[in-house]
Amino acid sequence: MKRTSRDIRTANRYEVLRRIIARSPTSRQELAAATGLSLATVATLVGELLDLRMITEVGFEDSAGGRPRGLVAVHASGGALIGVDIAETYVRVELFDLALNVLARADEDVSPGESLPEQVVGHVAAAVGAVVARAGVGGARVLGVGVSVPGQVDRSTGLAAYAPNWDWHDVPLLDLLTEHITHPLYLDNPLRASAVAELWCGAARGRGDAVVVNLGTGVGAGLVLGGGLHRGVSNSAGEWGHTTIVLDGRPCRCGGRGCVEAYVGASGIMRTLRELGAGSGLLHPGDQTATLAALGRGLRERDPVALAVVRETVRYLAAGIANLVNLFDPEVVVLSSWVAAALGEPLLHEVREAVARHALHRPLAATEIVLSPIPTDPVCLGAATFALEGALRPVGRRTLQRAAPARRL
Repeated sequence: MKRTSRDIRTANRYEVLRRIIARSPTSRQELAAATGLSLATVATLVGELLDLRMITEVGFEDSAGGRPRGLVAVHASGGALIGVDIAETYVRVELFDLALNVLARADEDVSPGESLPEQVVGHVAAAVGAVVARAGVGGARVLGVGVSVPGQVDRSTGLAAYAPNWDWHDVPLLDLLTEHITHPLYLDNPLRASAVAELWCGAARGRGDAVVVNLGTGVGAGLVLGGGLHRGVSNSAGEWGHTTIVLDGRPCRCGGRGCVEAYVGASGIMRTLRELGAGSGLLHPGDQTATLAALGRGLRERDPVALAVVRETVRYLAAGIANLVNLFDPEVVVLSSWVAAALGEPLLHEVREAVARHALHRPLAATEIVLSPIPTDPVCLGAATFALEGALRPVGRRTLQRAAPARRL
């Protein structure tokens, strides 16, 4: 889609604010150097952000001579942002100030039988209400709610276009949410959210090219290319979890066979555990979270079944990551989401060793493989930045939001 001058201006405003949040306080001159924009353009954008009360003047930097440079910093209390991480087994909501500090969080468990859109929306509404109440934030201060939902998303219409793990097709998710939530809403998926979180606050900060491997019930890869988020022409880039790793292999919930997700997603790992450790106490049937937590403990304790399961999983995961390294030649590959967090450093060690057996030497030599360093939920954080991006659009031009009279909040 062709970008208008208004779109470019919004993107520039967003980038300037991102730089200020990442490095407060900072000067207009430093912002111009970091963004490649002219000093006059930066000065205009900074003025707009000051008018919006998203940033504030904080004095002058020390000068050895010449005119002192004025400094600006993010105005943390100038507004609040909400990030929503909808996953197959939980809904997690976090409320942030403008410096992206977490002020409140809430979790709702999603049982296997609660996959209807109305049920998921009920969990989201309850959790959003809880964080607003806990933080004591007035409705006027909430600039927006970013919502991440698994699968393919149409941002322009607010549709959850396809979520294979729930068999959702063209679900009007934002319209359903506006029946319960009055704040502006912005929709995308966890691949984009986790990639933006790493770009703003994590291992991809300051990197031009990065791949964020999202390991949960679903699996995918968020792409940062040329210093920015890569979405693809239909906002579907990064569906790496549904690329084929084994011809005619395990069935996948997308309808294909041999997908990466069928071997390295939480359900795939549980299947491997059943195959290699039938009757193992590590397996909690029907409970992915408990099973992966048990596997994580087993790895740290050198449990032979846990070691065997993770090494078998890594065989497929490493081959898939090596493909990403060979394709995109990134500066960093980040292992993110709750499965990566549960298995931790032992998983990282196994992956680094195994990727070296598959990837081409030259791109691999220039690539780091790390765990996400973000201490909070990276998907919630990334989703909150989508709300921030929306808040920077001119009033009346927020084509990706929905807002309507609320019935519950």
